[in-house]
Amino acid sequence: MTQPVPAPAKRPLLWRACGVFVRDVGHGLLEVSHNSLALLGLAVLALLAFVASRDDLRSNAEHSALAWLQQRHEQRQVATHEAAPRLIDLSEPAAVARATAADASELTSAQAALTQWLARRYKVAPEPVGRLVKEAWAVGRMANLEPTLILAMIAIESSFNPFAQSPVGAQGLMQVMTHIHDDKYQPFGGTHAAFDPVSNLRVGVLVLKECMARAGGSVEHGLRYYVGAANLEHDGGYASKVLAEQDFLRRVADGKAVAVNVQAPPAVPLAPPQSVPTAASAPVLPAPTPAPEQVAMR
Repeated sequence: MTQPVPAPAKRPLLWRACGVFVRDVGHGLLEVSHNSLALLGLAVLALLAFVASRDDLRSNAEHSALAWLQQRHEQRQVATHEAAPRLIDLSEPAAVARATAADASELTSAQAALTQWLARRYKVAPEPVGRLVKEAWAVGRMANLEPTLILAMIAIESSFNPFAQSPVGAQGLMQVMTHIHDDKYQPFGGTHAAFDPVSNLRVGVLVLKECMARAGGSVEHGLRYYVGAANLEHDGGYASKVLAEQDFLRRVADGKAVAVNVQAPPAVPLAPPQSVPTAASAPVLPAPTPAPEQVAMR
């Protein structure tokens, strides 16, 4: 008499049977998929061959594709035209009049040499630098100052950044203390002119001339007053830095070769003058007349 198979022995046989069934189904589905894709590919090829052999069908397909592409192009054009009025409103043909720039043809040979040297040294565009060089020549002649001194001050003060501002509020190319010299900006329309390079240069020259007058006409000690070190023991080497930079600029203007990465010698702090009136006892200069040209001459 045959003994019944225990339940635990039947269970592995059931799992093996299920595994075989799943594998067979999987293989069957894979074969069907392959065959279906092959049939689909053959059908597509047959359809393409049929369409290619029929001129009317090929023409209809080309027209349909062309119509779709044209519709897409028209949709893009509509979107562009809708945005165009807003973009056109941004245009301002006269904006170039606000640009601080000069062509090289407007400069003398010395001015052009300085422009290229300063542009390379301070990594700024030559066109605006050329305009400032040209302005320094004109203002320096009217103010009886060397243009190289004005340019040297700009280099040391702001590295030709017209938007520079110090922690104490000195602003623009020549780092004029706008809140102190706000009256000097009135002939230029207000204190926002501090960020106009030409206006800042002119006001800076006016401030320098007043400082030199307080210092008895000395450029060195006038620079000390300019930087606000009149009542300090030393000027921190400011005057030496400016004069060293001016020496480089003089040599460039004279046609001599000066490396753009040349370093100035260590700055020597300038001691306060002994025979010059202090800022407190110096006479107050008359206020400038409200004409920009007269301001530049002072």
